[in-house]
Amino acid sequence: MRILNIYHTTTGNTLKVAEKINQTLLNLGHNLDSVKASKETKIDILSYDRVFAGSGMYAWLPGIPMQKLFEKLRGEYAEKGLIKPGAPRIEKKAVIYCTYGGVHTGINEAIPAVKYMGQLFDHLGFKILDEWYFVGEYLLEKMREMSLNGRLGNITDKPNKGDM
Repeated sequence: MRILNIYHTTTGNTLKVAEKINQTLLNLGHNLDSVKASKETKIDILSYDRVFAGSGMYAWLPGIPMQKLFEKLRGEYAEKGLIKPGAPRIEKKAVIYCTYGGVHTGINEAIPAVKYMGQLFDHLGFKILDEWYFVGEYLLEKMREMSLNGRLGNITDKPNKGDM
């Protein structure tokens, strides 16, 4: 079975989650490709049996590199006729995850980012096994106070081992 973990991280919160996923899969003896999304990323997610896809949440969406990659892939797969009406199911599965601070409305801020990423997989016929949401502290100095005062209370040191 081929497994991919594709992710975008700006502050390192999503990297913590991606590394935990990688470590767990490798400890279970799986073959794994782990890729940080960037402008240069070229990948065929359809060549994998299982895909984990994750990003931090920025203004209710995944990070720009993940958005650009998914837009590119959607276009390529549509051009090849692989996105079909009714999105017939194929024997592939995905887990979508994100990290978020939720300072204003909690998890409601993160749901659109996960749904955005999941749509590519759903349109290709993947079965979405689960959606994972991890609270992550604000690491930029100008935003640190939001790690203390948001709807979720004190989120410093998140995500931590107990969260994962």
